[in-house]
Amino acid sequence: MIQALRTQKIADVIALHIETLILEGALRPGEKLAPERDLASKLDVSRPSLREAIEILAERGLLTTKRTGTFITEFLGPMMQPLASLYRGNDNAAADYFEFRKWVEAQAARSAAIRATEVDKAAIRACLSEMRKAHKISDPTQEAQADVKLHITVYEAAHNAIVLHVMRALSELLRNNIFFNRENLYRRSGVREKLLQQHIAIGEAVISGNPDRAEKAAADHILFVFGTVEDIQRDSKRLKTSLMRVGRSDFLA
Repeated sequence: MIQALRTQKIADVIALHIETLILEGALRPGEKLAPERDLASKLDVSRPSLREAIEILAERGLLTTKRTGTFITEFLGPMMQPLASLYRGNDNAAADYFEFRKWVEAQAARSAAIRATEVDKAAIRACLSEMRKAHKISDPTQEAQADVKLHITVYEAAHNAIVLHVMRALSELLRNNIFFNRENLYRRSGVREKLLQQHIAIGEAVISGNPDRAEKAAADHILFVFGTVEDIQRDSKRLKTSLMRVGRSDFLA
């Protein structure tokens, strides 16, 4: 970085460095930057230059400065909230979502198997270890969270910045149960074990550098989840129908 500072304006170099970290997903939307003094020290630049760089990125909408500090802008957030409103309660939402996920997941896993660095593979191994530990806990909450983390890690290993940013934003909708209730999925009898094995298959295929196996494992996983979600939804509708029949007497003389 020091060599670059000799030929370019310091603030522009700092801004480009931070911008690259955001683009590549190293700095994530919503995250808070280190305090100005600490960050200037880590980058080995002056605080005025850093402040100018932050102003440059704030004007471009990549950073947001608040009284509590400077944050990476959640630039896809404004689009996701209206989208959530449109899809919430829509009968076709889950089918459209899973069709899209199948396309993206399969190709992302394939690309990850080809492009993953040793650092990426280590991150995937860590995710799988976390999932195995969480699987032993009766409450599936931690395992469900590790599930999301593993998919994000595979997107990172695919080294496609657009896929990474879009899918990170969509994962927030998933966390809010817009397309389906993840807790219901994990609590369905026999499903947790199958999900764990599927995630292990995806991760190990990427780590071993087998694109065909990674693509198939990812596609099969999404198809399984979609089929299970449909089963859960059908069971829920049947229960509602049964309860309606039980309560019919309330409407009769």
